[in-house]
Amino acid sequence: VGALKALNVTEGEIKSMRTSSNYLRQGIAAKLLTHIIEQATLRGYKKLSLETGTAEAFLPAQKLYTQFGFKECEPFGDYELDPYSLFMSKSV
Repeated sequence: VGALKALNVTEGEIKSMRTSSNYLRQGIAAKLLTHIIEQATLRGYKKLSLETGTAEAFLPAQKLYTQFGFKECEPFGDYELDPYSLFMSKSV
């Protein structure tokens, strides 16, 4: 599951990306992320951002986002800096 939210006309946010535990390690998250990035491009977005957790359980997600070119960034939108959130973005 994953969603793409418009932040404004040139920026989007990846929301609620999750893979069912029954389907882990099958490349589904990478396919979903590829699809979301393609949709962002079709919408004309120039930048994609996301928020993920900082706990160890989120390390696979952080690794996936990094492999797709996302870099750590400052909080965006209505988010505020907190120790449990990691903010990432990339140009598309």
